[in-house]
Amino acid sequence: MRSVRTLLFSAALAAAGLALSGCGFTPLYGAPGVIPKLAAIEVIQPPQRSGYLISQHLEDAFARDHSAQAQYSMRLSLAEARYPRGIRTDNVATRYEYVLTADYTLASLPGGDIAKKGRVRVEVTYDSADQPYASIAAEQDAEDRAAAEAARRIQLELAAWMATGEPTTKTKQKVTPPPANSTTPTDLPTGG
Repeated sequence: MRSVRTLLFSAALAAAGLALSGCGFTPLYGAPGVIPKLAAIEVIQPPQRSGYLISQHLEDAFARDHSAQAQYSMRLSLAEARYPRGIRTDNVATRYEYVLTADYTLASLPGGDIAKKGRVRVEVTYDSADQPYASIAAEQDAEDRAAAEAARRIQLELAAWMATGEPTTKTKQKVTPPPANSTTPTDLPTGG
């Protein structure tokens, strides 16, 4: 009985694959050149802890090829905020919302012309325990989850942009490095 179900499931998957290929559907990462271009992005790490986390998640998401020369450079500007959400009767927060906003600028190398700008915003919640170490651990876990989700969204935006032909920029702009202690985002237009 189990082998019949497995056979029917396999046949259904094969039929779905044929139907999708017949209508011109191409998987995002199956588009020519997307994976090598993602692997050729060098991420410039922002200074704070969340900058380290998102840079590490982006390196993993892009599958950065360190043996090849980078074709793109990505600069990030991060803004973080925490909001108390679960308030007890004694006016102490038991739950917080952590918001991470990441503005990114992708520049082509070696010239530094801006290829794409974008912004992602991620909200995650975490419990605030009465024990200080548990509360710190929960807060740091929220930062890591937010950084992982922001990296995933940036990866998807860039992969979709690269799969559709990378529109050229209308004006040539150079990337100027942000001040060393800047952690607030600037207003960047989204899209390419």
